[in-house]
Amino acid sequence: MLFLNYIISIIEILILILPILLTVAFITIAERKTMASMQRRLGPNIVGYYGLLQPFADALKLLIKEYISPTQANIILFFLGPCITLIFSLYGYAMIPFGPGITINDFNLGLLYMLAVSSLATYGILLAGWSANSKYAFLGSLRSTAQLISYELILSSALLLIVLITGTLNLSVIIEMQKIVWSILPLLPLFAIFFIASIAETNRAPFDLAEAESELVSGFMTEHAAGIFVFFFLAEYASIILMCILITIILLGGYEIISIIDFFNKFINFFVNNIFFIISIIHIYVSEISLVFNKFIVNILSNYNNYIYIYIKEDLINLINYLYISFFFNPFILSFLNIFIIGFKSCLLIFTFIWVRASYPRIRFDQLMSYCWTILLPIIIAIIIFIPCILYNKDIIPCIISLL
Repeated sequence: MLFLNYIISIIEILILILPILLTVAFITIAERKTMASMQRRLGPNIVGYYGLLQPFADALKLLIKEYISPTQANIILFFLGPCITLIFSLYGYAMIPFGPGITINDFNLGLLYMLAVSSLATYGILLAGWSANSKYAFLGSLRSTAQLISYELILSSALLLIVLITGTLNLSVIIEMQKIVWSILPLLPLFAIFFIASIAETNRAPFDLAEAESELVSGFMTEHAAGIFVFFFLAEYASIILMCILITIILLGGYEIISIIDFFNKFINFFVNNIFFIISIIHIYVSEISLVFNKFIVNILSNYNNYIYIYIKEDLINLINYLYISFFFNPFILSFLNIFIIGFKSCLLIFTFIWVRASYPRIRFDQLMSYCWTILLPIIIAIIIFIPCILYNKDIIPCIISLL
């Protein structure tokens, strides 16, 4: 029985990890095609239809390359650094709720876990840069460590406000508390700050000072090549996807689509209730040929409580409600819709990451640190003080209510 549980756990992990790695592969081609479109270029379009097989060709090229390690490097830490970075960038997905109950581990401290896991990936970069025995790699690792630690404070402060408002660290509960309104609407400034900090946390342009080609060759990855370089590459894009999913969960409602379904149901009911009126309007304004049919429609509309009309209307409403319930509340269809919704929201954020990279130039490292400590940090502290004051004044802070 214990062996069977191990097998089931391995299958669950593979079902989660393999699509993530495929998504990372296709995000690389999406980034290249999107940036090419913004810069009036074609981008990859030779390998496969519309260039869709280009990521696999790149991966194959890197994997079959001969690996050359520096002679003066600490070989153990040199190999261990990329492995640590990739492993901890994938650990966070274990807590992601892709739908109600669709998660590997619905941990009550899931938000704290994700914050801790994203912080531990810094050690892999630090070890890789230090163990290479190269000044470029070492400077890149120092920059990356200082940058990630600084912007980690912004991320944790923003998440602190989310926890204060929702009263929980469970990601599923945070999503369920956004059924009425998404958190981005009352917390729009927080979304902007969190998004900027996420770009810096994932070492993306214009905050990619840890791997600045114009200054540090390739930063902490300068001495890495072939298969080990692929680990850093996968870790970067896996972290981007993870941060976009986290933003979707805490601020964009996650997989929540119940309000959309209810809106669709109300729209269908409104359409059924007024179908005869709509038909008559369309017929009167589009066609003036059949006067007999027009008179028939007018007679039906004049006798609004006519038995035949009521009978037909009730049958139509019952049919629509049956189809609505059987379709939207089917477990398989609802699970698919939940996964599609959270994926669609995350893709919009990933596109914004790419858009920012194609739009803004790289800033200096001192500007990056100054922006964090003198601009973002005072703003986030002000928001942390201001919003709880409003909630306390209205007596609607969940933490205080639970204590009372």
